[in-house]
Amino acid sequence: MTGLSRRRRLAAVAVIALATVAGSACSSSANDPTDGGAYLVWDPYPQFADDSEWVALLKKCGTSAGVTVERTGYDTTDLTNKALLAAQQGNSPDVLIVDNPVISTLAEAGALTTTDDNKLDVSAMEKNLLGAGQSDGKTYGVPIGANTLALYYNKDLLTAAGVDPAAVKDWTSLTAALTTVKAKGKKGITFSAIGTEEGSFQFLPWFWGSGAQLTSLDSPQAVSALTLWTDWLRQGHAPNSVINNTQTTSWQEFATGDYAFAENGTWQLANAEKLGFAYGTIAIPASAGGPAPAPTGGEFVSIPVQKNTGRYEASQKIVACLTNADNLLTTDTTLSYVAPVAAVQERQATADPKLKVWVEAVRAAKGRTGDNLGTKYPKISESLWTAVQSALSGGKSPQEALTAAQTAATTR
Repeated sequence: MTGLSRRRRLAAVAVIALATVAGSACSSSANDPTDGGAYLVWDPYPQFADDSEWVALLKKCGTSAGVTVERTGYDTTDLTNKALLAAQQGNSPDVLIVDNPVISTLAEAGALTTTDDNKLDVSAMEKNLLGAGQSDGKTYGVPIGANTLALYYNKDLLTAAGVDPAAVKDWTSLTAALTTVKAKGKKGITFSAIGTEEGSFQFLPWFWGSGAQLTSLDSPQAVSALTLWTDWLRQGHAPNSVINNTQTTSWQEFATGDYAFAENGTWQLANAEKLGFAYGTIAIPASAGGPAPAPTGGEFVSIPVQKNTGRYEASQKIVACLTNADNLLTTDTTLSYVAPVAAVQERQATADPKLKVWVEAVRAAKGRTGDNLGTKYPKISESLWTAVQSALSGGKSPQEALTAAQTAATTR
């Protein structure tokens, strides 16, 4: 890519960032990539203070690379905007850790080096997780870990209703379980179908589990997935509140003890231990059986483009240190993530048997920007959550809603 074309792409992508941060540009003195000063690391973990184990690991990895690391933690949205602006101004950090869907945005802007450029070894990474950081056959970072979705269930409620969660293998058996629970006077399942990315995130396991593809939102398979959800509301297996539920409020519904199942993520594991009833987890079933592909959350570690390419060597050492097996185990345990390396996943599941279901779910998962969708995904996602909202509220049939979604996704 020529310098001119890269500058044009950065300028175009950074327009939104400029409007969002309203002039809070990064100081050019923060990192002059032509000098040999401290190596900057930006991450989306502002919750970790300077005396945390995470920051200690960053500094340790800097020391092992022979450099000094200076770390700044930002809110996820703020980090994306700052990363785009820094790239435009030529003062990007040396190492950037961002939410996996953001990788395609930064890659399209020409802000990131590829693993061919920076010589990062990604051969041990699980291919389905690595896919979120790939575009046009090139890889732009290394996954640091992943979270995803599964079904939590209320053991006490299911036992009282005579339902064996191990028998839930597909959509038919799940709906049968919900029918039995409802017949016993209890509530079936809660989830988030809000009109935001959270709603799309929660619908995707059912969408993909039907065999549908994001390039064809109105396929018969996609219609079957949305029909499943609308039927659950119509039959009283799921509450109307799902239309406005976030993943937090749907969890709060499950925590009342009134629901048999709840779709939610690994990030609720700590809260699950505080529930007033026994719980378990199963993978979200695909239509015909087996675990459905759920979307992956989690971050990628990347190396931004620098004027001084001599800096890449130390940056590569820092990233390699952060993503080696022992450090991944510590980091992913702290973040409630499943590791992106099979051997470390096995160590996690051995140390905590409750993680076996989550390891299974992550192994079946896929990136939202995968299938080479890249920056097309946000438009597709908005069309999808709009269709879900329309169908669940009764405004349109599943077929009508998804037909409109496909038209919107291809014309926006």
